[in-house]
Parts: sequence; structure tokens; C-alpha cells
Amino acid sequence: MFAFIALFAVLLLSGCSPTDAHYAKLDPATAGFWDKYFVIPLAQLMDWFAGLLGNYGLSILVVTFLVRLVIFPLTYRQQKSMQEMQKIQPQMLKIRDKYKKDPQKMQQETMKLYQEHNVNPMAGCLPILIQMPILLAFYQAIVRDANIAESSFLYLQLGQPDPYYLLPLLAAITTYIQFVASGSGDNPQMRIMVWIFPIMIFVLAFNFPAAMALYWVYGNIFTILQYQLILKPMLKKPAEAK
Repeated sequence: MFAFIALFAVLLLSGCSPTDAHYAKLDPATAGFWDKYFVIPLAQLMDWFAGLLGNYGLSILVVTFLVRLVIFPLTYRQQKSMQEMQKIQPQMLKIRDKYKKDPQKMQQETMKLYQEHNVNPMAGCLPILIQMPILLAFYQAIVRDANIAESSFLYLQLGQPDPYYLLPLLAAITTYIQFVASGSGDNPQMRIMVWIFPIMIFVLAFNFPAAMALYWVYGNIFTILQYQLILKPMLKKPAEAK
């Protein structure tokens, strides 16, 4: 479920071309709710870290780390819920076979199974739902803040797509590794997404400003390390205790 929400977020972002010039420049004096509480604070945060670190590429890295740190509790709940869902998968299949002619009874028994095992199938959606406004605000901060859009990092012009497609390729590879490392590919319903999602990220990323693709790569790397070094050991402890 959460993978499809993630896809929706990416497709929504892809509707915004890096050459979009219709966005008004950021002006705190005339800012509406969205600009005032989302876009401008994010742009100012990146400006501040860039001034501190001397580089917007490093500033994006720090902001990515802070965002992922804030949503870590939700990410933990997401992974724990996925783990529990995998455990009850055989029972869910039995319920579907038994009540395939009675959808209402099937739904009742499925919800009962969720309650017995303390599983929330919607828990996986929360990190994505929280990140959607951040991603959209991040995109607008890039194209509307000249400091970010006109800055460079390594060979990249952060307000323009990567001309050599190295960043989109890296975004696709790290997305694939993230899916595999988190065990998402073990879920039969998710296996197709393990391949489709990285391909879509590659296609979309070379239309994004390089700063956007950079945020995605940083986020993927952080998520992979977070899962292997923190989440995986944390999830093992309750399982071993049982």
C-alpha cells in the first residue's frame, strides 16, 4: 500500500518540470500559508546550513538527515508493521480462500486477525504521507530560491537536471538496494515494485533539478544505513524475546 502512495508522490512531483518559471520568487511579506510555513522555512534552513558549511550539496545532506531523524519513530513503526504482516501472511491467505465468496466476512476476519496480532496495515503510509509535503516544499524551495537553483556542487548545477544522468542512475540503484535491504522484496505483493519503482525513479530523476535527485539519493543511503545499523537490530530483539 505505502509503495503506491510513494509512487503517487513521485508522479505528483514529476508534473513539476525543472524549467517551471511560473512560480513566484519567495517573498515572506506576501507569502501565503504554504510558502510561509513550508517552502520559506525549508529554503531558509538550507540557506543557513549552506552558509555554515559553504556548500548547498552538504546543506541538502544535513537537511535530509534531519528530516529522516524526525520521522524515525514512524519509520520504525512501519518496519515493525511490515514484519508482523509477513508473519500473518499464511493466515491471511487461508482467510481469503475460506471466505472468497463472502467479502464482508473476509474483511471481518482479516480485521480480527490484525487486532489479535496488533498489526496496523496503514502504519506503512505515515512516513510517506509526512514526506509528501516536505518533497513538494523542497522542490519549490529549489526552483524559487535563486541561491539554491544557481549554486553548484561537484559537476552539478543544482537547479538543473544532471546532464550526465549519473545522479538518476544512482537514485535508481539506491532505491533498489533500499527495497532489497529492508526485506520488501520478500512480500509477494511488493516484488513487482522492487523493479518498477527504481525504473520510475530513474526516468523521473533526470527531469528533476539535480538538488531534488541529490535529496533522493541521500535519503536512500540514509535509509539503508538506518535499517541495517539501527532498525534491523531493534526489530530482532522483540522477535527473539518471543
